[in-house]
Amino acid sequence: MAPSSSLMSKIKVQLKLSISRLRMVQQKDTAIAKQQRRLMAQLLEQGKEESARIRVENIIRSDITTELLEILELYCELLLARIGLLEAKECDPGLEEPIKSIIYAAPRTEIKELQQARQLLVEKYGKEFALEAIDNSDGKVAERVLKKLKVEPPDPELVTLYLKEIARTYGIAWPKAEAENKDLSDEDTDDTPSGGVAARNLEEPLTTDELSRATPPRHIGPKSPVSIAPPSPSTDNLSPKVKLPVPPDLKPGTRMTAFKKQPIDRSVKGDIEDKDVTVEKDASVGKALSEDDELARRFAALRR
Repeated sequence: MAPSSSLMSKIKVQLKLSISRLRMVQQKDTAIAKQQRRLMAQLLEQGKEESARIRVENIIRSDITTELLEILELYCELLLARIGLLEAKECDPGLEEPIKSIIYAAPRTEIKELQQARQLLVEKYGKEFALEAIDNSDGKVAERVLKKLKVEPPDPELVTLYLKEIARTYGIAWPKAEAENKDLSDEDTDDTPSGGVAARNLEEPLTTDELSRATPPRHIGPKSPVSIAPPSPSTDNLSPKVKLPVPPDLKPGTRMTAFKKQPIDRSVKGDIEDKDVTVEKDASVGKALSEDDELARRFAALRR
């Protein structure tokens, strides 16, 4: 007996609601996890390592829960994409794993929409099918779902790795023992050798051509009044980069190109040239008259 159309429509609606709800919860948990990581960084900076090791377990558990919700979201999207196969009476072998995984994991989450979708799937396939999924007697529940739902303390190595990653992300020297050893090793490389003889590496001076081709440091010279602050690193983007907008390619408009292509009338061009010649002639005549006047003044002065 094929399932009724009303049951199939309810399953479809609940799957859509479950997907949207799962995404919202993931975004919320991710934002909370970022705040908790910032708090862990402050504890490490203050030297409260034991408190940070205890509290970082909450971050690990939150990350595991977020990964579980992401897997369930993918299963819901798969069922929604293959909704036509759900109309059959028997469960399709390709959908057995996502359906039984949802039936197994939905009660262990706080997503009400997913729990309602689980009830509709149990109503469609029967109680025996649901008991097999709950007990995982046939082993059809996904192994990664079973792994995410295990309740056990995290491995100490995983806790240390989380703390190291948090310290590296926020630029904190932790663990302090490794940071001190690193500083000591740097100092040893900078100091003189143990024999007391200073080993200096003398480099040849640069020539004039090399100095002319060299690029000056950035802090020398006038600074631009406009400065762009680089983005701060985050857990999503550990090495951010500033992307500047590309200047637009300016092209002349249609009016400018039409004005350039328009020919100049020869009569107008001739008038302009004639005017330039007359101006030059007037200037030369005026200059000659001024020189004659000056000579006449000098002759008059000599006669006196």
